[in-house]
Amino acid sequence: MSASVAGRYKSRAAATQIPDKESKLNSHVQGSRAAAPERVPQVFWCRDLISTRDLGPSGVDAVLHLAGVMKSRPADFQRALSGRQIVMFFEKPSLRTRLTFESGMVSLGGSAMFVDQTHERIDAREELSDVAHNLERWVDLIVLRTFSQQTIEGMAEHAGIPVINALSDLEHPCQALADYLTLLERFGDVKDRCLAYVGDGNNVAHSLLLTCACLGSSIRLATPVGYEPDPQIVAAALEIAEETGAQIQLLTDPHEAVAGADAVYTDAWASMGQEQQAEARAKIFPPYQVNPELMAQAASHAVFMHCLPAHRGLEVTDAVIDSQQSVVFEQAENRLHVQKAILYLLMGGGDRLPARSAYA
Repeated sequence: MSASVAGRYKSRAAATQIPDKESKLNSHVQGSRAAAPERVPQVFWCRDLISTRDLGPSGVDAVLHLAGVMKSRPADFQRALSGRQIVMFFEKPSLRTRLTFESGMVSLGGSAMFVDQTHERIDAREELSDVAHNLERWVDLIVLRTFSQQTIEGMAEHAGIPVINALSDLEHPCQALADYLTLLERFGDVKDRCLAYVGDGNNVAHSLLLTCACLGSSIRLATPVGYEPDPQIVAAALEIAEETGAQIQLLTDPHEAVAGADAVYTDAWASMGQEQQAEARAKIFPPYQVNPELMAQAASHAVFMHCLPAHRGLEVTDAVIDSQQSVVFEQAENRLHVQKAILYLLMGGGDRLPARSAYA
C-alpha cells in the first residue's frame, strides 16, 4: 500500500475533525473525576473494531477518553443505545468478555443476545457470508470471540453492520484498551511510563504493542526464543511508533524487561486452543514467572497486571497477584467501561447502515 499506516490514521482523524488531545483521565481512586469531553464524536471513522490498527492514535484516545467519562457519569448514558441490539457469537469460553459486553449494552439501554459456539465454529453449518447477511437484517452490531482472525475479518467484510473483535488468536483489542485505561487512572499519563510484558508473544501481547504505540508510551516485551510476537504486528506497531514517539523493545531476558518498569504484565503460557502444548511450554516458561523476586526489580510504585484467568503458580504466584501492587480486578472492571465506549462510538453516532444485498 502506498500510504503509510500513520498517514491513514491522520487522514481519518482529519476527516472527522476529532482532535488528537492528551487524555484527561485521572484515577477514581484518587477522588478525581474524568473531564467532560468538549463533544462526543457523532461520526466515528471506524466501521468495525477488528484490530487496534483500525483505531489508530486518535481512535485509541477517543475510546479511552469516552470510557473515562462513562465510568464517572454512567447515568448520563443510560438511554444512549435505547432500542439497539447486539449479538455475540463465542467459540471460546468467557467470563469477563461476555458479562461486560452484556452488562454494558444493557446499561446503555440496549439488549444483548448470546450464541454459544463452543461446540462448533461459526461457519461450520453454513457459509460465513450467509450468516452475515442474516445478522445484518436482525441486529445492529456483531461481537465475535473466535479462534481465527480470518473469521472476524470475513464477518466484517460481508456484514453491513459493525463487527467487534472480542478476542481472536491474533488480537484482543478490547483487553489492551482496558489495560491502558487502568494505567491512565493509576498514573495520569502513560507517555513517560514503561510497561514490561513477560511471557508468550500472544494475542494480548500483540494488542498491548499496538495500543502502546498509539499512545506514544513505552513497552518492553520479553519472550522465550521461538515465542516472539507476530512480525507483522511488530512492524505495524513500529510504524505507528514513528508517528507517536512510542518506545518498543523486544527482549528475551525478563529481568531486563522488568528493571525499573512502571507495570509488569503477564498472561497464560498456553492460550485457549494450545492446551496440547501446555506440558511442553511448562518446561520453557518458568524463567518468565512473575514472582516477588522479579517484581522487586520493577519500580517501587509498579503495578502487576494480568488479563485473567490466571494460572496461579505458573505464570504468576499468589504472593504477586494477591498483593497491593495487583490491579487485575481494576483491569477486569475497565473492560466494562471501554466496551461501552466502543459500542457507543460504533453505533451511537448515526442511523443503522442499510443492509447489503447478498447479490450485490
